Amino acid sequence: MSNRHFKIKLGEYSKTIFLFLFCITLVSAQFLKEPALSDLVLKELRSSLKLDSSDTALMNALTNNELHRIALNRKFMMSHNKLFTKRIENKDVTDQKNSGRCWIFAGLNVLRPKVIKRYNLKTFEFSQSYISFYDKLEKANFLLEFIIQTRDRDLMDRELVEIIEDGVQDGGYWQWFVALVKKYGVVPKEVFPETNPSSNTWLMTQLLDEQVLSGAGILRQMAKNGADETELRAFKLRVLKNVYKVLVMNFTEPPEKFVWRYEDKDGKIFESKKYTPQEFFKEVVGVDLKNYVSLIDYPGREYNQLYQFDNCRNVFDAPNPRSANVNIALIKEVVKKSILNDEPVWFACDIGKECERENGILSSKIFDYDVIFKSEFKMNKEMRIFYRNSSANHAMVLLGVDVVEDRPIKWLVENSHGKDEGDEGFYIMYDDWFDDYVYEVIIDIKYLPEEIKKIFQQEPIHLPIWDPMAELLRVK
Repeated sequence: MSNRHFKIKLGEYSKTIFLFLFCITLVSAQFLKEPALSDLVLKELRSSLKLDSSDTALMNALTNNELHRIALNRKFMMSHNKLFTKRIENKDVTDQKNSGRCWIFAGLNVLRPKVIKRYNLKTFEFSQSYISFYDKLEKANFLLEFIIQTRDRDLMDRELVEIIEDGVQDGGYWQWFVALVKKYGVVPKEVFPETNPSSNTWLMTQLLDEQVLSGAGILRQMAKNGADETELRAFKLRVLKNVYKVLVMNFTEPPEKFVWRYEDKDGKIFESKKYTPQEFFKEVVGVDLKNYVSLIDYPGREYNQLYQFDNCRNVFDAPNPRSANVNIALIKEVVKKSILNDEPVWFACDIGKECERENGILSSKIFDYDVIFKSEFKMNKEMRIFYRNSSANHAMVLLGVDVVEDRPIKWLVENSHGKDEGDEGFYIMYDDWFDDYVYEVIIDIKYLPEEIKKIFQQEPIHLPIWDPMAELLRVK
């Protein structure tokens, strides 16, 4: 910034501060002492309202229509297009329906193109229910074991409260997906298909929570009465047997072995072969998940540092999630490299912000709310995180990028809510939205610069389960 521009900017700030202080002097000392919405304060609010004819016309429009339709930026829509300089070929869009399993769907959707390409398939889909079944079983075990190991803590202990509140809900981290796949493998969807409860998880999860939390309460009481760990774990096993039965009745029982017979896109049928789920992942998928690392954009915390989120696990004996905090510009650069090399990227974001669902557009410019309301106060990404205004409530997959003059303009996103949402199941994410609302990407470490790879060799900075980013990264 030049000295001239700096002086102009400084002059604008000085003018604003002067006007603010001047206004304060006009307000009585009594008014400034009011902590509540008293009659005096309400009178001040009413007297401050000045609606001109344009405001009145807008108010009439808003009160008779949906806000997002009134605010839709028509100029932006006219410039919008669906062109991409690079797009990874994909097949059918998946559908998580009424469940919070997006992180599982996105994880399997990253792996899916590799199987389709390797076996020359028309289409292919993994069983998301298979992973979800064991996720809930592992979450039940984690909660009950955590209760045993923290049985002497006060029930109002903050970490304990967080674990109890999470229960066996649907949400999760990429690292949870990895832990499940490593332990249980994967199966094709036709081997373990969806059921009504697996696609509509709310009631099942509520019932499971009641079972597990009831067991947790009994465990604490047993400990208080002098039960040792052997007795407590014997009771934990009783609870888990009941949890397993409930899961089987909702999902059916997962296979220990299965037969896979397939037809390629040329019509050639290949003879069946028997696999365990672990063998299927190793032989058919053949991806080394330990090469995938988490990059986060966490303004407010030091960049180029490794962070660990303690006790944020579903599998009890799995490692806690670790993420390297790096600048968003670097994140976009390595994501672009991955896509240009035909490797899709898992990412976590806040899908509730600046999202035009009918056309499948994600952009910080898609709605003109500021024009309507003349908003005086704005939040940056750091404030949204620390004041809990934003959360990574959805995981999806990046499949394409539109590069103009060596700079990404927009990104192609594969969602997991079927073809009825967005543009036939896809979203077009503009680069400004990436900056504002993408919080984490999972990338093969081979795409990282050497200095960023070294971050993962650091001793991590430990963050508690209630840290804002710990909550953000647990996509729901």
